[in-house]
Amino acid sequence: MLNLFRVPTTLPRKLEELGVSPALVLRHAGLPPGLFDEEKIQVSTEELFALYRGLAEASDDPAIGLRLGAEDRVERYDPITLAALSARSLRDALERMARYKQLVCPEELTVEERVDEALVRFRWLLAEETEPPVLIDLCFAAVVRIAHRGTGALVAPKRLELRGAARNREMYETHFGCPARFGGRRNTIVFRKADLDRPFVTHNADLLAAIAPQLEAELAQALSSKELVEQVKGVLKRLLAGRRPGIEDVARELRLSSRTLQRRLTEAGLTFQQLMQDARRELARHYLLHSSLELNQTAYLLGYEDAHSFFRAFNAWEGTSPGAWRALQGRTPRPGAATPAS
Repeated sequence: MLNLFRVPTTLPRKLEELGVSPALVLRHAGLPPGLFDEEKIQVSTEELFALYRGLAEASDDPAIGLRLGAEDRVERYDPITLAALSARSLRDALERMARYKQLVCPEELTVEERVDEALVRFRWLLAEETEPPVLIDLCFAAVVRIAHRGTGALVAPKRLELRGAARNREMYETHFGCPARFGGRRNTIVFRKADLDRPFVTHNADLLAAIAPQLEAELAQALSSKELVEQVKGVLKRLLAGRRPGIEDVARELRLSSRTLQRRLTEAGLTFQQLMQDARRELARHYLLHSSLELNQTAYLLGYEDAHSFFRAFNAWEGTSPGAWRALQGRTPRPGAATPAS
């Protein structure tokens, strides 16, 4: 599974409109200062969580996540949201959102139906830590926004169940129009089961007929591409230690010719060098977070000829040195560990 989220390119503008500095958010998040300038903004699960923790630190508005999720300007809706609003009912909308989310991220939306309730949850499939409250606020507010706009009525959830200690109860209950409970095992927004079958006044069969086939085609291609990407990166991670494997080495492991592997990567809009860098970056973050390896040892395991080459590459990825990044994560190298030159 590809650990990559597509961040909306409209996010920086939304933040500015809400009085939050995008640069300050990135600084608090420990992410590269030029991230929002990229044509396609893509981050890992860990970076996504850091982004929304950074947003919480950069904003003094406890409702910032709710306000982002409640965005109601149609011109800013992405194709997945448009497909959801064009659906026949809230049930159909949630099912389409769950299906098409696979196009943009390793995130799962589930709907668990019980006797008279429907429990809606989000799960980040590759997360190694608890999701930030601001991100949950945004997701739940977006679901309610679609329910309201789609049905043309104020469909209030039955209750909100949130992890952690009680916080801003009045804010949540006012926004969602239902009781908010805290200390739960999972973040859940609970609807009345009957509300799932409420028809959408925004149902648009023609628009859905135009959007859905393209999304389905992209989904089929993405699932195929993701499998190939993970296979290539998995092989690279095994072969990297002390060497720099080439496409021939990876193709051999996958029982393909190098020409066939190159063609499949090209068809997926990928390059071997790009996957090499992605594999190195993921491994580097893993080693820095979960081991006390010295930095020159990490460089060797990533297939770099020397530590300085690793330091330059890491600085390009993260906007800071490996040692500084490790310190920002609350990790400290063992005594005697190498530190990068400034």
